Amino acid sequence: MATLNILYFAWVREAIGRDEEQIERPAPDMPIVDLIAMLAGRGGGYAQALGEAERIRAALDQRFVPLDTPIGTARELAIFPPVTGG
Repeated sequence: MATLNILYFAWVREAIGRDEEQIERPAPDMPIVDLIAMLAGRGGGYAQALGEAERIRAALDQRFVPLDTPIGTARELAIFPPVTGG
């Protein structure tokens, strides 16, 4: 079984109550936004943190990507709030 390690950061981590988890890797053509919706469907902190996908950003294997990017064969998905700089 191939797995996908999901890392949660900042208020996403706080709402969900965990830093990371491993899940069975979804189909390679599944976009990140669909996986986020699936996770939000768990309810509770997941729904609170992931219910509005436009409020979060993602990185696959430590590379920033748009949420419509397919998961492919990635080993790691990081989910976090938008980062501001200045």
